[in-house]
Amino acid sequence: MYTIAAIPPDHPDLNALIAQLDAYQQALYPAESNHLIDLSALPPASVIALLIRDTALRPVGCGAIVLGEEGFGEMKRVFIDPNHRGQQLGEKLLAALEKEALRRECHTVRLETGIHQHAAITLYTRNGYQTRCAFAPYQPDPLSVFMEKLLLADLRSAAL
Repeated sequence: MYTIAAIPPDHPDLNALIAQLDAYQQALYPAESNHLIDLSALPPASVIALLIRDTALRPVGCGAIVLGEEGFGEMKRVFIDPNHRGQQLGEKLLAALEKEALRRECHTVRLETGIHQHAAITLYTRNGYQTRCAFAPYQPDPLSVFMEKLLLADLRSAAL
C-alpha cells in the first residue's frame, strides 16, 4: 500500500529523491541538456509537490507541477525509486498531480524529458501526453522530448 500526499517544495524527503533523479539524469545527458530546477527556490504557491510513501512511510516517489500564467503548468521532477517501479505508481502520481493542477485552474500541463528516458516517455504517452515543439523557456534540443496534455475538454465542443 502506498500513499500520495502534498508536501512543501523544500521538504527533505523530496530533496533526497530529487538528488537520486539528478544523479541519474546527469549520467545520461550533458549539462546543457539537463534542465534541472530547484523547486525550493520557487514561490511555494506556484508549486504542486507530491510525495509517494510506502507502508513503512519511506519516500519512494515524487513529482511536481510548476504553475505558470494563463492556466499552463510544467511537470517537473517525476521519479519513482527503481525498487518500487512496475506497480503503476507513475500513473497514480500523474493522476494526482493532474487533479490538483485542475483544482488550481491549470488546464494544460507541459513537460520536457530526455530521449534516453524511454520508460518516462512511455508513461507520459500512455497517460495522454502528446509530443510537441519546444516551449519557453526551452530551445530545441536533440536530446529532449517535449510533450503536453490538455486537462480540460473544450467546453464549447462538449456543448454541441
